[in-house]
Amino acid sequence: MDYTYNIIDSDATSKLQLQLYLEEHDDLVCAGEDTNANAGLNSILKYNPDLVLVNLGEDGMEYFQMVTELNQYMQTLPIIIGYAKSKKYAYNAIKSGFFDYWIMPHNEFDVRKTILRLRKLYPKLDTQSTICLKSYKDYRYLDTNNILYLKSDNNTTDFFMKDGTVISAFKTLKSFENKLPKDFIRVHQSYIINSTYISRINYGKSICSLNYGKEEELPFSKTYKDKVDRLKENLSKTATKALS
Repeated sequence: MDYTYNIIDSDATSKLQLQLYLEEHDDLVCAGEDTNANAGLNSILKYNPDLVLVNLGEDGMEYFQMVTELNQYMQTLPIIIGYAKSKKYAYNAIKSGFFDYWIMPHNEFDVRKTILRLRKLYPKLDTQSTICLKSYKDYRYLDTNNILYLKSDNNTTDFFMKDGTVISAFKTLKSFENKLPKDFIRVHQSYIINSTYISRINYGKSICSLNYGKEEELPFSKTYKDKVDRLKENLSKTATKALS
């Protein structure tokens, strides 16, 4: 599952360096970039990111005021990490509940340690219903409940949506396999299906049928038969409960 983040940093060099380090972590997705506290406040309220990274700069107190304002509008604040060229704002950051505080210039090891601690303390759950497809500076958010299945074609993955649209991402199927909710099952080298739409499993023809107003048949292969078997058992248990 992905963690979304916003960066608030007026220093282009600092922001670029930090983004280069963050891009090494596939589960981190940038939701917004801003250069001042007012714009940052608006973006946080708009995108509701999991993580906010703030360059406290020379006038860090305006960002602590921003955090105070966030408390007025949000039930749960994002995880906030501050950074500056000195320890000048460290005490205020601790009092404001910041998750971490970095001393610039950015250090890859410090960033990595913080991200690992973040994952340990705030693991992403399978209940997440949105996945972000990113391509350069284009970010597209899909409701996973509306995804029927994913189909790969070399290094491209197509998302087939319930409304009939097909959305392409320039990544392999494997790159999405562990980022989707548990209802998504890989049944073939080229397919991951949303099991909530499955209406039939035909072992004779090695086909799974999806029903979403109309029926569609997708193949499964011997390589993934054990996953299909577990899927059948889970669906059978649910069907039994519904009948009892």
